[in-house]
Amino acid sequence: MSKRSAVKHRKPAPDGINPRQPCPCGSGKRYKACHGASGGPVEVPVARPFEGLAGECELVALREFVPSALAALRLAEPTERPLSLATVLPMAAAAVVRADGTALVGMQVQTRSGDVSRDVARAITWALAAEPGEVLPVVETDPAAGGPERLQDVLVPDAAVEPELHTDFGWWMPPGTEPTGEIALSLERANSAIMPTERIGPAAYWVNAGEKAHLRWVRPEPEERLLPAMARLAARGELTLGEGARYAGSFRAHGLLVPVWDLDPESHAREWVDPAAELGTRLESALSSVDSEPLTADERRARDGLIGRQITIR
Repeated sequence: MSKRSAVKHRKPAPDGINPRQPCPCGSGKRYKACHGASGGPVEVPVARPFEGLAGECELVALREFVPSALAALRLAEPTERPLSLATVLPMAAAAVVRADGTALVGMQVQTRSGDVSRDVARAITWALAAEPGEVLPVVETDPAAGGPERLQDVLVPDAAVEPELHTDFGWWMPPGTEPTGEIALSLERANSAIMPTERIGPAAYWVNAGEKAHLRWVRPEPEERLLPAMARLAARGELTLGEGARYAGSFRAHGLLVPVWDLDPESHAREWVDPAAELGTRLESALSSVDSEPLTADERRARDGLIGRQITIR
């Protein structure tokens, strides 16, 4: 078959996606080498599921690496039932309604859906209507099931998300209640796996991993603006938190970039609050110049070095 014939008879990608264009999932690969590789219709994951919400960065952190935390939500339709997001629930459930009527919706769950925002929204809807003591193991992902489309439809979009971190998972149980059976075993396993974590700024988390400590900082800026700003600081030796810290790299999660710094584990989390705030100020200044001042040769080399230390986890 000639090249012309091959082009003429090539099957179009689902939803009109050009096979040679970047995959909408955000992997950085071409569509034909990523979600289009099977050649059949597939559900393309939403690359940035929490976009448009003021709490986007905190939601990414709760979903990906904060071990034990709760965050009260401000719903678009007020309800009398107390409801909070939780990092992990017993048995990795999608949602539970405790005996006291309090509803908890899990962020760190396994689903088959490509839209985390839709899954969480459906878990919230279930939790508001369920009876005390009921558990939702897995969110229904069938579009025919109905319910709200996305989390953006359920929450007040400009409401902040303020996580309350805990040192264990004791909050799984209502006050005065002792865990039993599988919940007790799950609670013991979960507590033993926690790495000490503290929030030292907006979406900025200190994590003690044992031999090393880290700062993981979910940034709201688009990567095409954030990387040049970080490169500008790196070229000047200012992409740092000071003595006992070094820039380690970054990872992508749900459409956002999360820079990571290695920290001296002997230093307390509070000791990094001011250095992180000062770095944030320098970064804001660098961001303001990205659109008006092209990168210098040194800054372009620094940007290439930053790109070489990136990975994508979602």
